[in-house]
Amino acid sequence: MKISDVMTTDVETVSAEQTAREAAHFMLRADTGSIPVCENGRVIGMVTDRDIAVRGVAEGRGPDTPVSDLMSDGIVCAHEDDDVDAVAKRMSDEQVRRMPVLDSDERLVGMVSLGDLSRETTGEAASAALEGVSAPGGQHQQG
Repeated sequence: MKISDVMTTDVETVSAEQTAREAAHFMLRADTGSIPVCENGRVIGMVTDRDIAVRGVAEGRGPDTPVSDLMSDGIVCAHEDDDVDAVAKRMSDEQVRRMPVLDSDERLVGMVSLGDLSRETTGEAASAALEGVSAPGGQHQQG
């Protein structure tokens, strides 16, 4: 099974110039803890609720702080034709709960989460992905 068969295609994104407040609003509306940061349809980073709290609030930054000051870069991505099991293993290895999915032109076409893997497979892929994911409060940065 390909990751495109299980990914979510309706993905909120923010630009690096948008504010922490805007990113938090999008996360609230989408009921997610992370959102891809894109430029011209290409993923340049991710910002998480933890990034906003730890890199933002804890360091005294305000709600108008640009996302570029808070985001993580060097994001691990899947490609839409990748195998579900391979993506689950990569999620485990990289300790992430959500992963952007790119097309052959490296443009964002979706997101895959542990929930997507659990709902759309027998649960084995989600279990494999969970093996490497840290517990809440862990050190992963990609959400």
